Amino acid sequence: MLLSLAQIDITLGDRDANLERGHELVQEAARTGSDLLVFPELWTTGYDLERAAELAEDVPDGFTARTLAAWAQAYGLWITGSFLARGEGGVYNAAPLFGPGGEVLGPYCKIHRFGLMAEDQWLQAGQQPGLLDLPWGKTGLAICYDLRFPELFRSYALQGARLVLLPSEWPHPRLAHWRTLIRARAIENQCFVAAVNRVGSDRANSFCGHSALIDPWGETVVEVDETPQLLTAAIDLDLADAVRARIPVFADRRPDLYSL
Repeated sequence: MLLSLAQIDITLGDRDANLERGHELVQEAARTGSDLLVFPELWTTGYDLERAAELAEDVPDGFTARTLAAWAQAYGLWITGSFLARGEGGVYNAAPLFGPGGEVLGPYCKIHRFGLMAEDQWLQAGQQPGLLDLPWGKTGLAICYDLRFPELFRSYALQGARLVLLPSEWPHPRLAHWRTLIRARAIENQCFVAAVNRVGSDRANSFCGHSALIDPWGETVVEVDETPQLLTAAIDLDLADAVRARIPVFADRRPDLYSL
């Protein structure tokens, strides 16, 4: 399959400007023949969380969801990335997946809220993992801070996921953490990790980019610097099966000894 990762700057609180930029990238991804396009975390508004209740939209009936669903159908590709969504009890950092056949799957709502960026003050925590059965196979969804919780990724792998999608707004000075952890999650779970980060800055943070696609050996398929750009790369998901057969980590687990 062919994946595209949209590493972009985000205009804080300006949905229309961000969607306009996003539309250009959807068109570019479609021209390359991409099957799937992943945007960063909260890519339509950025971390304008003080206005979260105002900026949040319904899924699947809100403007952003309807727009992305229409683009997915018109350009024949899958689209994801998180935005502020209304849900039971409040506002969530949510990543629906929009399909070329009119599908709106999920959304996966971010389970682990990041207190250093005040998510625990303004957003509700998701209550369900985001494992989806897609045309290319089982795929997991995680969002930014979720990367620090290996249990989530392991649960996806144990259920057969060979690909995990990770929209993020990961800031400096933790670039080394980002680059290390996306590789660790790929290596330990013997899966592809498609990690898309934003660039630029907001009122409080400078974001470190380095979006990357990591394969099940931990090798870099593609990685970029800290400039806005669209990465596109082909992957063969059968590589995950080959790696798992060669080093049978899952069969060799001893979960009876790990339980607390």
